[in-house]
Amino acid sequence: MQLTTAEKTLQKALTNVGANNLAKSFNNIALPTRKNEAYHYSDLKMLIDNVPNISTKAIKSSFKPKLNLARAFHILIINGEVQINDIPPSGVVVSTSKGGISEPENDIIAKLNSSLTKETLNIDVKGDLDNIIYIERRNEGEANHINSSVEIFILENSNATIIESFLSSDEAHFSNNASKVTLEKGAKASHIMADLSSKKSTHLQTLSYDLEEDANLHSLIIHKGAKLARTQLFANFNGKKSHADFSGLILAGDRQHSDITIDVRHNQPNTTSTENFKSVVRDEAKAIFQGKILVARDAQKVDAKMMHQGLMLSDNSQILVKPELEIYADDVICGHGATCGELDENSLFYLMSRGIEHEQAKSMLVRAFLAEIFDAINNQQLNEELIKIADDWLAKS
Repeated sequence: MQLTTAEKTLQKALTNVGANNLAKSFNNIALPTRKNEAYHYSDLKMLIDNVPNISTKAIKSSFKPKLNLARAFHILIINGEVQINDIPPSGVVVSTSKGGISEPENDIIAKLNSSLTKETLNIDVKGDLDNIIYIERRNEGEANHINSSVEIFILENSNATIIESFLSSDEAHFSNNASKVTLEKGAKASHIMADLSSKKSTHLQTLSYDLEEDANLHSLIIHKGAKLARTQLFANFNGKKSHADFSGLILAGDRQHSDITIDVRHNQPNTTSTENFKSVVRDEAKAIFQGKILVARDAQKVDAKMMHQGLMLSDNSQILVKPELEIYADDVICGHGATCGELDENSLFYLMSRGIEHEQAKSMLVRAFLAEIFDAINNQQLNEELIKIADDWLAKS
């Protein structure tokens, strides 16, 4: 297989860090193509035409967070290097470790991150945490290739809210990020990830969840920034009576390519999940949602439902959806659905007949479409900050 310029750069980066076996395997597998079902609508071999050199220059930055969150514990990861400027709140232990985290499945993007990440941010949470943990990953300076990873443990019967945002300077950065969250028995967590990076950048993210008995998770993924953005989510229900609500939002314009792919595995009986994702696209943008729910053979009494709703604001935009169920148990409630369409002309006419200008009326209808995603965020200040992300996107339409 002939390697592209981007693949040769990645292969060289692997060789430089001693990951020789993975580098050699590039001669056979390289970046995923449409032949890989998980990447069917995101052929990275075609989409990634250039990868800058690995970032080597350390950059120190005073923390001025993008989101205005009072009582938040801030951590900055800048060009892959961890900077901790705040004192952790009671019950939170923060450390770093060399290298990346173990990759889920047999995924080349996750393997690249694991091999090329220099240090991992580790966070343990014990108790009912009032402070929001706010991790901001920034790519600064000239175009760089950056790898970063975060591993979070929500200990038994603990509760935490974590938000990770991704930002960058206005350069063609290539970032490959990983996050792994483990919820121990009875643990609860809200985990939000927002890509707000520049429209020249490439943003790849591997997100892994492990849920033990009676764990409860709310996960939200927001794509707004990068030219090419792909988040792949792997969730394993390893304990009985665990529950998760997975949600996501794609806001794409110009010629952005935005992909959220999830793989949810119910390995234990009496586990439940909801998957609720929405896409709004305009111009020549493309939004992709791929969702898979797997129910293991002995995982009876599973209740899992998946829904994607799409809204196209222009004739040249695209929304591609591929839901999938793989069920080996016989006493389950599982289902999936998808809708896609334009703004309702009758609703638009109604608002305009009341004196509301056309663009404002469109924005009101889009906000109403998105409200369900944000309503699930109980923290009022965090809710308002996330709504501002959508408002900022709408204002530039």
